[in-house]
Amino acid sequence: MIGVGIVGCNYGKTVLIPAFRRDPRCEVVALAGTDAARTAGLARATNIARGLGSWQAMVEEPAVAVIAVAVPPDLQPAIAQRALDLGKPVFLEKPLAADLAGARAILKSARKSARPTVIDFNFPELPSWRRAKTILDDGTIGRLRNVVVTWNFANRATRLRLDSWKTRGDPGGLLGNFVSHCFYNLEWLCGPISGLTARLFALPDRDADGSIALALAFASGAGGSLQVSCASFLGSGHRIELYGEDGALVLANPTADYFRGFELRFARQGDDALKPIAIEDADEKPFPDSRIAPVSRLVRRLIDACESGRSASPGVAEGYRVQCLIDAARRAHASGRWIDVAPPTAHSPNLVGAGLSKP
Repeated sequence: MIGVGIVGCNYGKTVLIPAFRRDPRCEVVALAGTDAARTAGLARATNIARGLGSWQAMVEEPAVAVIAVAVPPDLQPAIAQRALDLGKPVFLEKPLAADLAGARAILKSARKSARPTVIDFNFPELPSWRRAKTILDDGTIGRLRNVVVTWNFANRATRLRLDSWKTRGDPGGLLGNFVSHCFYNLEWLCGPISGLTARLFALPDRDADGSIALALAFASGAGGSLQVSCASFLGSGHRIELYGEDGALVLANPTADYFRGFELRFARQGDDALKPIAIEDADEKPFPDSRIAPVSRLVRRLIDACESGRSASPGVAEGYRVQCLIDAARRAHASGRWIDVAPPTAHSPNLVGAGLSKP
């Protein structure tokens, strides 16, 4: 069994523990948080052998061979660097860090250690998204011309007026918490973004992000727009419209659940309406949290890489690329100008050396 240690008791408890437990090749052996007594209690309640009061103790623990991190972005670089320096593969959250310097530090450690890494970009793990990707890659709608993404909802942090990295523009806010997903998703579906402009809008009654609007250019020549709001009561949900020379493809989820409810519709030139595409749901067993199923697929990929000695994706290279796009969006907002974005580097730091030895 591969021993797994999880740093972070919120997302760690609700999503990561059940996701790792779906893979019979690994066992969650330790949980780390900032409150030692609370963490010990949570560990006992979830049948985890050890509850630790610091991430440092977790990373140094000999029984822990893989580290999963679920902490705010400003705290993640130190944990990831130490784990990688010790030769331990890591499962990381998005965004990779609070800024480009922190992401670059993780990138450097990943290149040096050559251990598997996976970043929690989980939307492309959904069956509906993977079907959409296949349709695009097959050229069914022809050369892509235009992409329109809207994501309007009211998240818990905004609704309850919480003060956290998820609501503050620096280090997270909308860009770190939600647009980071969108940047990865768009490049996964449509190829590299070559330029953008952005405008962030704060909530009128407090210092917190409310919405963001971006114009995008893709290296393929296609154009796009992205609009996200976390303060939209009964919002329209998450919708991705892809328009090509020969047809259109729409992936949409009008529900308040981020991961359940996506429908895929398609039309070719000559059709008079979009038609639904049936999607076989690979998850026979429903989970109390809709994030568990897609995250478990990423977990499986990480464990596969640990055993095979191959790389896993999305890894630190993809996480760093998204951090570059976040940085470009911040600069575009601050300057009011169009920002050209360099293409992603061809050299991936996510190269894996010898396979992980099991304790």
